Amino acid sequence: MTPVLIACSHGTSSPDGRAAISATVEKVRLLLPDVSVEEAFVDVQQPEIDDVVRAVSPRPAVVVPLLLSTGFHTKVDIARAVTDAGGRATATAALGPHPLLAELLATRLHEAGLSAGDAVVLAAAGSSDPAAASTTASPGARPTSRSRVASRSARRGCGPSAAVAVTRCPASVTARAMSTLV
Repeated sequence: MTPVLIACSHGTSSPDGRAAISATVEKVRLLLPDVSVEEAFVDVQQPEIDDVVRAVSPRPAVVVPLLLSTGFHTKVDIARAVTDAGGRATATAALGPHPLLAELLATRLHEAGLSAGDAVVLAAAGSSDPAAASTTASPGARPTSRSRVASRSARRGCGPSAAVAVTRCPASVTARAMSTLV
């Protein structure tokens, strides 16, 4: 029996964020037409991961965390749902950090008009989990050398705020916001 793929993201109140995740899940459905693909969340949105894992029973399930690092939600929420499934569910690693994500970021920045002299501040929500906080600054989370991006990292509780990181950019850089890079 083919396992159900459960795409599990954090959840957000942002309409743009919701649309981006829904589009990602729909793309997976198109790429895997013979696989049942369900959407689940660990916070903010419904349905919650525990409910989805229970709902697909007795079919086996693979939970794919659509998260950028291993942290609280993968180690607690997703792990609990998988454990409670009694061996019929498993979870993959989080999506990031991964060099392909850095390549995608570089492509999106280029498409958005990034100039060679621009600096980019990468801001992450951060985590209370030390391992997750350290992956936010790992090489896989950074733009590649081909992108010519000057990266400043801003992480909740682990580094400067995004506002402070922006003030540390060279004075010759013109500040501009690129709100949607997904």
